[in-house]
Amino acid sequence: MLGEFQVTEPKAKVLFLATVYTHLAAFHLPFMQLLQDKGCEVHAAASPAEGRKEEVEAIGVRCWDIPFARSPYSPKNLKAFRELRRLLETHRFALIHVHTPVAAFLGRYLAKVTGQGSVLYTAHGFHFYQGAPLRNWLIYCTAERLAARWTDGLIVINREDFDIARRILGFKSGKNLFYVPGVGVELDRFGPSGSPPEKGIRSELGLAPEDIVVTCVAEMSRDKNHGLLLAAWKELASRHTNCHLILVGTGELLPRWKKRVEAEHIPRVHFLGYRRDVPQILRESDVAVLTSRREGLPRSLMEAMAAGLPVVATDVRGSRDLVEHGRMGFLVKLGDVEGLADALERLIKDRELREALGRAGRKKITAFSLDRVLKEMEAIYARFLSGVVG
Repeated sequence: MLGEFQVTEPKAKVLFLATVYTHLAAFHLPFMQLLQDKGCEVHAAASPAEGRKEEVEAIGVRCWDIPFARSPYSPKNLKAFRELRRLLETHRFALIHVHTPVAAFLGRYLAKVTGQGSVLYTAHGFHFYQGAPLRNWLIYCTAERLAARWTDGLIVINREDFDIARRILGFKSGKNLFYVPGVGVELDRFGPSGSPPEKGIRSELGLAPEDIVVTCVAEMSRDKNHGLLLAAWKELASRHTNCHLILVGTGELLPRWKKRVEAEHIPRVHFLGYRRDVPQILRESDVAVLTSRREGLPRSLMEAMAAGLPVVATDVRGSRDLVEHGRMGFLVKLGDVEGLADALERLIKDRELREALGRAGRKKITAFSLDRVLKEMEAIYARFLSGVVG
């Protein structure tokens, strides 16, 4: 099979490149390990500013700190450009797999001018999309059209991006354009595990067995749009006193949302910060919610569906790839506070509906399993490592 390969060139090097190590640690460790198992020497380059570099190093990946900034306008990226160029001038990689807009653009250009091997780019959600601001189309779409000439293979994770890549960027399906269903979800890790533990999240928060738990797992950023969720929760919580909102995640807007909850006296909102026990938190939840302004293919929804939860999400690219309205949850329009509150209320009030939608979601998400994604990525890696594999 095309996807079954083993590196024959001694110590063939592969580089994973992203703006920050947090991205690589959160989404790409299984793919790094896949390439290690195939005989590759795996390297990573990213900024350590947000942490989690140690998780990448822990699996035997050699890390190179490059001071990228998330904003394409930051002057820090000039220094990042120089340091990445120095790295690529002293190492030759058989394959470079780039992620995130800033690192991906600079990495693709420098890979070509320094004579590297194949360059793969995974777009985790283009910044230009249906409904995006005109500025995004002018800046990011222009950059992607320019970078297309330096891209040997483009991987997209939702259907809208696939269409844009084909129609606007000029990629060809099966030749240099590939749809992969996200970064994969470990079905067994998030599946049911019997009775709730004595010291689970419900015990930690002092909740009663009959209390309804609504959980949102998301970075506290503008894109994740927690303001909409808090506005709907304020309205909903006044009508139902047995429901609790759990917010898992950190980010620059965390202090703002804490202040808002306190200032507006929004009841029963629990900020948990960064947690390593997300699978267990989801098992003890009743509903999952995600109110993003934009998505690529949200893994937090995939994990919630794997845990058998009904989901409520905004009707945006990526989320609608996962959620069929009325079948495994509900989709609401961006900015629709009342619609979001109503959708959550339907699930809070109806246990049978929660269970039915949760079962449907669990069934659908099998198509997005990590095992399946690993097989598809193995085939893509084999194609672009063709010069060093047997």
